[in-house]
Amino acid sequence: MALGPRLDLRQSQSLVMTPQLQQAIKLLALSNLEIESFVAEALDSNPLLEVGELRHEKGDDQPESAPGEHESTPDFDGETALDIADYARDPDSSPADRGDWAQAGGLASGGEELPDLENRSRSNLSLAEHLASQIGALAHDAREGLIAGRIIHELDEAGYLLTSLRELSDDLGAPLAEVERALMLVQSLDPTGVGARSLSECLALQAREADRYDPCMARLIDHLDLLGSGDIARLRRLCDVDEEDFADMLAELRSYDPKPGSRFGGEAETAIVPDVIVKPAEGGGWHIRINEASLPRLVVNRDYYVELEAGARDKASRAWLNEQLGEADWLIRALDQRQKTILKTATEIVTRQEGFFREGVSAMRPLTLREVAEKIEMHESTVSRVTSNKYLSCPRGTFEMKYFFSSGVAAADGEGASSEAIKARIRALCDAEDVKKVLSDQKLADLLNEEGFDLARRTVAKYREAIGIGSSAQRRRAKKLRAL
Repeated sequence: MALGPRLDLRQSQSLVMTPQLQQAIKLLALSNLEIESFVAEALDSNPLLEVGELRHEKGDDQPESAPGEHESTPDFDGETALDIADYARDPDSSPADRGDWAQAGGLASGGEELPDLENRSRSNLSLAEHLASQIGALAHDAREGLIAGRIIHELDEAGYLLTSLRELSDDLGAPLAEVERALMLVQSLDPTGVGARSLSECLALQAREADRYDPCMARLIDHLDLLGSGDIARLRRLCDVDEEDFADMLAELRSYDPKPGSRFGGEAETAIVPDVIVKPAEGGGWHIRINEASLPRLVVNRDYYVELEAGARDKASRAWLNEQLGEADWLIRALDQRQKTILKTATEIVTRQEGFFREGVSAMRPLTLREVAEKIEMHESTVSRVTSNKYLSCPRGTFEMKYFFSSGVAAADGEGASSEAIKARIRALCDAEDVKKVLSDQKLADLLNEEGFDLARRTVAKYREAIGIGSSAQRRRAKKLRAL
């Protein structure tokens, strides 16, 4: 066979994504904040784009939708909704994030609720400013004040020092002993407990301030892990006190603040702005609207385009002007398509999960991205992008749209039950159990099977652990502790 150059013709198929198509796909996954930033950049770079007035095609005084219908008009009256978020525990979090130690250990007594640390009143003064204002009168010299100021700026919002003293010593070029003295200065400031490097140290500082840091209290604070696991009998033996003294120690510990810096102002919290508003309609059904208040309405300034076109005398200027007009038109269409896709997806979610909106989490049904994608005739990946970082507001609160997708198990009605509904039912059963009749995983499975849920004991244990509920032995210890 002779070797030599030759030409061949081959036919093949390939999918080529244009830059505009790639950008449109990217827009689907962006959050409200990211979209606002993207639009701001577009307004700066394209002179033909400007923000137009929101159109209100339907006023509040006009008739409501017919019963059972879903309204999908894109206008929105500007109403906002509150975000309801649950405080979640994370065993791997920093000390500042473990402010629920008392609740986990069952320190509630007399039926009282633990203080809601997330709702403590905050002043306009930041923690760093409050602490810095105290240093001048207490520092022995300017050098100690300088090191203490650096430590203050290393504190997190709850007042904990997460940077090692050795690292601070190296950064400042100061002896470790001087950094330790400066830390002692910071720990002497108000509020008591700031500058602690662990939860135990934070509580110990407050116990010393209250003149309650005796050997028994020290052992109690040093063994908070036993308190969290509910091993009360062993903890009381370590403290070497009787039941009455032990109860007093727990009450004292409960009065301390595990987040001493949280009462002061910090960075402004970012409020969640819902993308979709769901409201019940008179006579039944739901109003489903896009929250246009979260996104400016873009329009092309045609008058300015005509003015620029009249002044464009060379070919390059006209080409640039036409390019800007094409990009502006494309962006407006892309944003409009994004809103329609979000609305279409939200409408299908409300249709499938109507039980949740009427009755709560116990009525949630299993739902997958594929089911919604097939119904609205879009690809599964499109639905995944649409529901990422998007929020839906309804009378029950504000939820991420992905919340409504969950796996399920078989149920007596043949439709199946959502894992979220099962978790809610397990939590309700555990909350209602008596201290003398704590339910085992097998008993929970039996009760759920009687209610129509086809669950094995292992599945119940998996769901129980997923929502942070301890075993029957741990719950029994915690309930006995609350009864003290």
